[in-house]
Amino acid sequence: MASICQRVLVFGGGFRNDSSLGRFSRLLSNRRFLWLARALEAKIPEMKDRARARELAAEFNRKGDPTGWFEQLYHEGEAGKSTVPWANLCPNPHLLDFWESHSEPTAGKSALTIGSGLGDDAEQLASWGFRTTAFDISETAIRVSRKRFPDTKVKYLPANLLDPPSIWHRAFHFVFEANTLQVLPAALRPRAMQRIVGFLCPGGLLLVIARGREPSDPEGQMPWPLTRTELLAFTTAGLEELSFEDFLDLEDPAEPDVRRFRALYRFTT
Repeated sequence: MASICQRVLVFGGGFRNDSSLGRFSRLLSNRRFLWLARALEAKIPEMKDRARARELAAEFNRKGDPTGWFEQLYHEGEAGKSTVPWANLCPNPHLLDFWESHSEPTAGKSALTIGSGLGDDAEQLASWGFRTTAFDISETAIRVSRKRFPDTKVKYLPANLLDPPSIWHRAFHFVFEANTLQVLPAALRPRAMQRIVGFLCPGGLLLVIARGREPSDPEGQMPWPLTRTELLAFTTAGLEELSFEDFLDLEDPAEPDVRRFRALYRFTT
């Protein structure tokens, strides 16, 4: 695990580590990981800059192309012109924390990372023994991932969650979705969730991590938090909910804690 987390690289100044010491030390209380939290603290900006991402999302939504802005943002990030706010260049701490207490046998099993970004979560799954596929709608993100991990065992592919390759239907034992649904307009989420369910083979597990809110709360700005009711679409589509967590996460030291959902599902039919 440490070998992956140590790869804190910067491409063009636009991809950086935005995790906080408090976030890591709270979630990864195991003493093996404290060196990582301290090392990352020295590299942390005060706040994530989401202004350009929000500007692009709004612009492309107005154009009727609600997913077209991802490639533009990654392209600008690689050139050092913009920040990709979720490109932390380290595995999602909520994935690491989950696996610490819910590890599963991985031999001979396949995993899929949705919206894989710059590859850290996919590389982590591969290090645990999964035969891992990772996809992102941004071809720049896929190219940079391959560049970051030249000896990778992960199969990186550009693909659209809303129109994925048919060969992926019922193909994966473990599917990881973090932060993709929350950057899609609400109208697209049901279709995206149906596609996610379709990736699972019988008995397969889906781990979802997303910002959360109450239905009565305002949607706010992108990333748009999901409601508990929205997540029920997974059980309606045939998944069994095995666990659901609702917790506060210190994402930016200068901002209030973020409410986050983490849910585990199993495909049983």
